[in-house]
Amino acid sequence: MYAIIETGGKQYKVSEGDIIFAEKLNAEEGDKVVIEKVVAYSNGGELEIGDPYTAHKCEATVVKNGKGKKLHIIRYKSKKNEKKKIGHRQPYTKLQINSII
Repeated sequence: MYAIIETGGKQYKVSEGDIIFAEKLNAEEGDKVVIEKVVAYSNGGELEIGDPYTAHKCEATVVKNGKGKKLHIIRYKSKKNEKKKIGHRQPYTKLQINSII
């Protein structure tokens, strides 16, 4: 049994017990989160595809809120003696999938 869920503008294929790193959600560690945007659901042999979403829901627990690895961006203009180095750390929420209803 698996489902394809949508959160933070991205889609993830999940099943019960999986751990995913999603875009930051407004939830504290230990909170229960219900994801209602289930794009597709499969239970064995049959596949249910939503238009755009199915009636199923996905329950998850927030394991951790954090920041990813630092990305370095360098802007450079040739012949102008111009360089700029910028860093960025994308925030994320680590989710553990409890059940797909």
